[in-house]
Amino acid sequence: MKTDEIKTQFVQAWGVLGTSWGISRSTAQVHALMLLSNSELSTEDIMQQLQLSRGNVNMVLRELVNWNLIYKQTKPGDRKEYFIAEHDIWQIATRIITERKKREIMPAKQTVKALLNSTTDAKDSEQVHIKNMLTELNSFIEQMDAMSELLLKVEKNALLKNVLKMIS
Repeated sequence: MKTDEIKTQFVQAWGVLGTSWGISRSTAQVHALMLLSNSELSTEDIMQQLQLSRGNVNMVLRELVNWNLIYKQTKPGDRKEYFIAEHDIWQIATRIITERKKREIMPAKQTVKALLNSTTDAKDSEQVHIKNMLTELNSFIEQMDAMSELLLKVEKNALLKNVLKMIS
């Protein structure tokens, strides 16, 4: 298979997967394109290769920069901004876990805890049921938080990282 065909198939597949992960198709596609690129790309390069609008590409690039998955670069004498992706898979995973934790796990944790605290005097069967469900949900969220912390520590712990590689 030719390089362009591999890139196209990966970009399309990553775009479809991205939607199931809760990110836009174009965000996943731009990230996929940049992952496979060994040099920096300009907004125009991305627009041309993916056939996306300037506004869409600019919005996606901003989001990927905010997630620390890509970096802005400039070239002396050139006014264009260029972007290059982080290529270390452990760094990518760490940054995604950190952002997901901040945006999803922590708000869910706070909400469930606050609601659980409101059920301390549950009396009727419906209130008891709600309290039990919130208790189970709280336990699950706590486990997800602990697991995310463990995954974040893996990157810093070479021994644990090597054990995970051996397991897989």
